[in-house]
Amino acid sequence: MNHPVTSTTFPAKRPLRLGSVIVVFGAYTPLRDFFLALGLAAFVVEAWAFIDAITRPGPAFVATGKQTKQLWLIILGVAAVVGLAGAVYGVGPTSILPVAAFVAAAIYLADVRPKVKDFRNGGGTSSGPYGPW
Repeated sequence: MNHPVTSTTFPAKRPLRLGSVIVVFGAYTPLRDFFLALGLAAFVVEAWAFIDAITRPGPAFVATGKQTKQLWLIILGVAAVVGLAGAVYGVGPTSILPVAAFVAAAIYLADVRPKVKDFRNGGGTSSGPYGPW
């Protein structure tokens, strides 16, 4: 007796890597391209923060009440490496390390950079209490 619903065999599915949007059922998608561009943009921001921290004088960090230059270089260097690895290897947006790396760079650029940028070495400026004169 033939039953109208017959059993069919399905092809074996390839397992998806957790936390990755690069492989979606073996197809390249616009979402993959979006997250690749997002990862590359985050890496550019992290590299910019690291290079900017290298160019600032060391005493500026301590004088403005922030952590030392060496600590910021370690934090931003690790952030740049994690961001590069995330962009190259296609780590998805749900992974915590690339997000933490971007947050560290954003904190530097939004909080530390404006204060150490205005620091002048030497202290011999012609600045009064209300600005330069």
